Amino acid sequence: TMPTTQDWFALSPDQKRYQAKRMAVYAAMVEAMDHHLGRLVDHLREIGAYENTIFVFTSDNGSEPGGPGDPESPLARFALGRQGYSTEYETLGLKGSFNSIGPSFASAAASPLADYKFYLGEGGLRVPLIISGAPTRDRGRIEHAFAWVTDLAPTLLEMTGASAPGERYGGRIVEPMIGRSLLPLLEGRADRVYEESDAVGTELAGHAALFLGDYKIVRNRGPVGDGEWRLYDIVRDPGETLDLSAAQPIRLQRMLARYQAYAERNGVLPVASDYDAQRQVAINGLRNRAGPGILVGVLLALTLLPFFLFHRARSSA
Repeated sequence: TMPTTQDWFALSPDQKRYQAKRMAVYAAMVEAMDHHLGRLVDHLREIGAYENTIFVFTSDNGSEPGGPGDPESPLARFALGRQGYSTEYETLGLKGSFNSIGPSFASAAASPLADYKFYLGEGGLRVPLIISGAPTRDRGRIEHAFAWVTDLAPTLLEMTGASAPGERYGGRIVEPMIGRSLLPLLEGRADRVYEESDAVGTELAGHAALFLGDYKIVRNRGPVGDGEWRLYDIVRDPGETLDLSAAQPIRLQRMLARYQAYAERNGVLPVASDYDAQRQVAINGLRNRAGPGILVGVLLALTLLPFFLFHRARSSA
C-alpha cells in the first residue's frame, strides 16, 4: 500500500457501497471498450481490410489516482459541481457524472508494482503493449525486453515501409526521432533493442527516473515519495521493493551522472519544492470554471467597499 491508500475495513457501509460502484463503473468502461473494439474488428473483416491492419493496444500511464478520496464530501461536491459534474451515487457512470477509482483503488490496480500515474514508480510507468497483425516469431508470445513509448513511431514506420519525416515540415523544424524500431524483436531477430549501455531518462513534475540495462534509478516527490534517489534491479524486482543504492553506490553515482546529462540535454527545469501536480490540476480546473465568477465577485466587492465604509463612518458619527 501507499500513504494515500485507505483502510477498506475502516470505511462505513455507505462508503464501501460508493467505492464499490466506482470500480463497477470502471469495469463497465473496460467492457464497453472491448465490445466496440470487437465491432471495429468485425467491420474491418467485412470490408476486407483486416489482414492489412496492424493493431497496437497500449496506454499512456499506469492507474489513475485522480479524483477525491471521498467524492461525497461537501468540498468535492462543490468543486466538481462548479465544473459541471455530479457525484451522486445513483447517476454514477451516466452522462454528467464524475467517476474515478481514486488513489486507494489506483494503488490496488497497480499492485504489485509501486505507485501510480503522476509518479515514476513502475506502477505509474508500466503499461500493456499488444501488437497484432505484425510479423512476429510466435502468436501470443510475451516479450520481456525493455521498450519505451518513443519506440512506437519508428516501429510502425518500419512495419509499413513508410519514410520518417525530413528535418522540416510546414516551415517548422522536426525533432529527430529518438526511439528504436521493435520489429527486430517482434520478428525474432533480436532479444532486445536497447543494449546494457543505452540510457533512457524521463522527468515528470519533479519526479525523475533513468533506465540503464536491467537497472533503474528513481526519485519520487511527495506526498507519495520522499524526494530521495533509489536504485532497483527492475528485472528481478519489478515491484521496486529492494533499494540497492547502499549496496551498489558506484552504480548509483554512474546512473545519476547519466541522468544529469539527460536533464541538461533536454532542458529539464527545476520544480519548486512545494509544487503538487495533482493539487495544481485541481486548482486549474476550478479556476477555469469558476474564474470569471470569482473575478466578478471581487470587482463587485471593490465597487461596494467605498459605500460600505462611508455608511459605517456615518453610523459611527
